[in-house]
Order: sequence, then C-alpha cells, then structure tokens
Amino acid sequence: MRIFDPHIHMTSRTTADYEAMYDAGVRALVEPAFWLGQPRTNVGSFTDYFDGLIGWERFRAAQFGIRHHCTIALNPKEANDPRCTEVLDVLPRYLAKDGVVAVGEVGYDSMTEAEEHAFARQLELAKEFALPVLVHTPHRDKLAGTRRTLDVVKESGVPPEHVVVDHLNEVTVGMVAESGCWMGFSIYPDTKMDEHRMVRILREFGTDRVLVNSAADWGKSDPLKTYRTGVAMLASGFGESDVDTVLWGNPVSFYGQSGRLMLDEVPAGESTFEGNSVLRGARPDAVV
Repeated sequence: MRIFDPHIHMTSRTTADYEAMYDAGVRALVEPAFWLGQPRTNVGSFTDYFDGLIGWERFRAAQFGIRHHCTIALNPKEANDPRCTEVLDVLPRYLAKDGVVAVGEVGYDSMTEAEEHAFARQLELAKEFALPVLVHTPHRDKLAGTRRTLDVVKESGVPPEHVVVDHLNEVTVGMVAESGCWMGFSIYPDTKMDEHRMVRILREFGTDRVLVNSAADWGKSDPLKTYRTGVAMLASGFGESDVDTVLWGNPVSFYGQSGRLMLDEVPAGESTFEGNSVLRGARPDAVV
C-alpha cells in the first residue's frame, strides 16, 4: 500500500511518527499551514513558521524517505486577530516557493467578516499563482459554513476542480460533491470522521475527487489513519486499485495541479540540510 497523506501537521509530530508512517507505506505528504494552538502576536512569528515548513520540515521528512510538501496561508482562526492581518502581504513571496503546492488552510472558523475577507483575498492569490486551494470548514455550524464556503469559491472564479473542501462529514459531503470541488475527510480517533464511516461514504459517493487524510496535529490524532482507512476499505470489499486511487492517485491528481510535486524516491538518510534548502539524493531511476 502506497500512501500520500494530503493533510498532516508534521510540525506537531515526532520522528517516531515518521518512522511508523514510512513503515505503513507513506511516501509523500502535504503539511498545511495552520494554527499552532498558541496565538501568534506578530507577522514575524508567521514567517519563521513558514520558513520551517519549506525548509527544516522538508529536510526532516526526507531523513525518513518521505517527500514533504506544504500549503501556505493565514489560517481562519488567526485571521480574526488584527495583529496578524499583515500576513496577507507576505504570502506572495512564500506562494512562489518550490514545494508549496496550494494555498491553505483558508476558509472559516467562526464565520466572521474578518475571516471572509482573508478567505476571499487568498482565493485571489491562488488564482494569481495558479495554485490549488485547501479549505478548512468550521467545526461549529458546519452545514452553514460549508454552504457559505461554496458560495465564496463560486464568487471568486477559482475553478471548483482546483479546490478541496476539507473536514467533511455525512451532512456536508453531498453539497460539495454537487459543486464539483474535491471532497476532503480528516480521519480521527474520536472526532470528525473515522475509517468505517469513511468506507460507507466511499460506497455511496465513489472514489472520484476524494482526499482522505489523517490531519494529525497537536491534539488527539493518529498519523496512521490513512493506512487504517486503506485496511478498512480492503476488509469491506474494495479492491487494491480503489485503495491506491484514494490514498495515492487522488492526492497526486489534486496537488499535481500546482506543477510542484516532488515524487521521486528519497532513500532514507541521503538528504542534506543547509538553511532553507534541501539537497535531495533521489535515484534517477526511481519509479512512482
């Protein structure tokens, strides 16, 4: 089983997690910029974080044979803090970087005017840089938040096939499927979605335009939930090709729209970190 986790916050995880993920078949991932749990108070704290995503974390993943990509954005929660709104002005220099494969996480947390302004502005940046968009749907009043999300995406002119609407559930998946956007599901131990519910959704809606992620962050989460979803799919009668579509082919198709995916094999231990650059020791004959 080969796995591309399309949404996982490795900054919050350990090297033991990287080892376990590699052993389970993870060979590539995308780490979205998000709220770290502690409010940031100035733009500099964001730029330091972004530098870590495009530099240090990519190197750390490569040490375990995993290709690391990221998305960059001002996240919805911190879009409400006036001390952080200047982050929107520094995003262009990061959205031009190698390994940045989408704008995200954007969207809503509390459905405020400030969140909507940041959301709309970042959709404009996605068009400017020809990047896909990763959208966070709110944990509260998710139905209304998802409906408004789809309205804002439509108003922006960003093609729906360039947008993944994440953290969906049984209540919200139908409207996203009808919109033409990609459908994202975060598989968690206790909240959001579990692997068995995910299998039922796949039976109803099929495997097209579906991204399954672990989202594993600083809360109770499991970086192997993508693998466990694949096992649950096989146990329920899905074929190996279906599992490969969901866990590898779909993330490659969605993020491949950026033109920046790096999927050649990284032999563990053959990367060198120098500041914000990663010198990758990939074999020329590597097969994906």
